[in-house]
Amino acid sequence: MPGASPGKGYFLAGRPPPATDTIYAPATAAGRAAIAIIRLSGPLSGPALQALAGKLPPPRVARHLRLSDPASGEGLDDALVLWFPAPHSLTGEDVAELHLHGSRAVVAAVMAALDRQGLRLAEPGEFTRRAFQNDKLDLTQAEAVADLAAAETEAQRRQALRQLDGHLGRLYEGWSDRLLRLLAHLEAVIDFPDEELPPEIEARIAAESGLLAAEIARHLADDHRGERLRDGIHVAIVGPPNAGKSSLLNQLARREAAITSPFPGTTRDVIEVAVDLAGYPVVFADTAGLRESADPIEAEGRRRAVARAQSAELRLFVFDAGCPEDAQGAAQWPGPDTILVANKIDLAPKPPIKPAPA
Repeated sequence: MPGASPGKGYFLAGRPPPATDTIYAPATAAGRAAIAIIRLSGPLSGPALQALAGKLPPPRVARHLRLSDPASGEGLDDALVLWFPAPHSLTGEDVAELHLHGSRAVVAAVMAALDRQGLRLAEPGEFTRRAFQNDKLDLTQAEAVADLAAAETEAQRRQALRQLDGHLGRLYEGWSDRLLRLLAHLEAVIDFPDEELPPEIEARIAAESGLLAAEIARHLADDHRGERLRDGIHVAIVGPPNAGKSSLLNQLARREAAITSPFPGTTRDVIEVAVDLAGYPVVFADTAGLRESADPIEAEGRRRAVARAQSAELRLFVFDAGCPEDAQGAAQWPGPDTILVANKIDLAPKPPIKPAPA
């Protein structure tokens, strides 16, 4: 849209109206800690902060102030206080931050004092929603805030930070600008048929439209890389019974995640373990051995193992190196997304050593 900031304007049409009430919420995790932060946003943030601290600190300057209950005058805590007047704040509204001592009693007392001043506890994600409503974030950046807060691996952190920086938003904004230019040229051709417009305009519109459509198609045909990075790459460990699948899972997880024994059929259900593998989230699934059985429980385990193998992005087919014919079971999942893993190599019979010719 004309006059909109890059990466944001094309979302403005769907923005709800700005909120008029004032919210607060802890910005740090629940429980005892050295520091707890409570954030306020809305028109009553300034009056509420002044009632607690006795005065407003200079904008964007931390001040060490005593907080007191406005109703009783009782001291609540010694805190660092910050004040961000609108529109130069996280949400675009008046925002205040209270950096408190992190005990449950202090946090509860301050929150109760805010309740009595007419503020309400924010809903999950409401601060981010207000930042979006006030054009501080676009939708891709709002999603990135949630992804960055939930990031567990280095790759997830990097992807969320790139999106928060507006990388994806700028790409979409560029597409929007190109579509608007194409639309303007097309409307000119339609609205002014009698004008002697250059004949190559229609050909240029068709060519540029094709290029843009192909670019968007390539972007969408990424094999869900972003989703895999967010949710984890699912890897199924499959193979015949007693091939060492559970032992492999325990090695990858670096803990005893699955029960191991020398008896076939120990694993009956799917056991999942999430692993940070070189910065990438990977979900390994140990499955029951692939063999026919009259035992209904073992047969159900085999069915679940096959279903998990079919839905996984990658399969590790584990077989006993002493029984290389077992590797033929991997033929039902041909392709580069099935990796053969020869286990128990140290127990496999050694080929005889031929004496060197005299």
